[in-house]
Amino acid sequence: METYSIFKDLAIIIVFAKLFGILARKCKAPQVVGEIIAGLLIGPSLLGLVQQSDFLARMAEIGVVLLMFSAGLETNLKELMKTGPVALLIACSGVFVPLLGGALLYMGFYGAAPWASEEFYKAVFMGVIMTATSVSITVQSLKEMGKLKGKVGTTILSAAIIDDVIGIIVLTFVIGFKNPESNPGSVVLSTVLFFIMALVVGFIVYKIFKKLDERYPHTQRIPILGLALCFFFAYAAEKYFGIADITGAYVAGIVLCSIQDSSYIDRKMEVSSYIIFGPIFFASIGLKTSIDNVSAGLLLFSVGFVVVALITKIIGCGLMAKLCRFGFQDSLKIGVGMMTRGEVALIVAQKGLSVGLLTPEYFTAVILLIIVSSISTPILLKLLYTKDREGAAA
Repeated sequence: METYSIFKDLAIIIVFAKLFGILARKCKAPQVVGEIIAGLLIGPSLLGLVQQSDFLARMAEIGVVLLMFSAGLETNLKELMKTGPVALLIACSGVFVPLLGGALLYMGFYGAAPWASEEFYKAVFMGVIMTATSVSITVQSLKEMGKLKGKVGTTILSAAIIDDVIGIIVLTFVIGFKNPESNPGSVVLSTVLFFIMALVVGFIVYKIFKKLDERYPHTQRIPILGLALCFFFAYAAEKYFGIADITGAYVAGIVLCSIQDSSYIDRKMEVSSYIIFGPIFFASIGLKTSIDNVSAGLLLFSVGFVVVALITKIIGCGLMAKLCRFGFQDSLKIGVGMMTRGEVALIVAQKGLSVGLLTPEYFTAVILLIIVSSISTPILLKLLYTKDREGAAA
């Protein structure tokens, strides 16, 4: 491929991704759905305007690292600590039940796999994809109804943050165990050592950034150094601990989320992520999604994947909320509010593809899950709150 042809590919990706992103937003769907569909349209499966290349794969990898760094920066540690044990219990249940459901679904379709075999880890990975929660649509829906700051809204928001942290840790373990040269002891030790390193180095870095922030507030050196920290943590995680680079980037974001200029860093990161790296990452999902080999069996699996992913979140989070003394209606709202999937599910799926735990045709199931959950969650939440008002009026 000629070197200059990458500019043509970038131009096509950016234009199509943004155009379809706007169309998706007008249809009340997440913008990322439009960007994925754009990648599918311009990719080898349909129009063939853009071919997947090493360059685009590297750009997409930078995009996913920046997205996870941004997710870490947006984490509210004070809110996380305030909601405490209840949100943690709901999040743990909201990870365990979908994880189990996804693994059983895969084994139900493709047969039970022996413990610690390649197929076993593929089955578990299907469950890992289901663990991720994206509350951006839920937050918007609750905000429109004026319910975001209530007990249910705060619980959903906090549980979703913890949910993603646990999901990333589970992903780290699964990828570590999948390596044939690894053993359970070394994987656990590497993971523990990474988080100890992150805690110690992170505390020192936090103090340094806090001093810099006080001395040079709202200056470009803060986001520049923040970006360097993101890339260093991503590198160190993979190189020295065998941990996913996205885990390192996410931890780097959490380290800086409590400094005064965390939102300023996030805004600066968003410029490059929104204009180029984000669209390339989401479009690359579409480019990699293969619909040529979509059989009736795979289509049936995709429908089952969506149904199991939605129901297990409602059961896992809703049942735990009920055990934590929420009323039946509020428990159901929490379960429904936690069932949306978005960027993190795609990031996890992308990581699975890169390490051989997922094949491209299964992206169809993931994309279908994001679309269905994004459309159904606001509708169901509105129905539940409307029922509450009607009950109060009666």
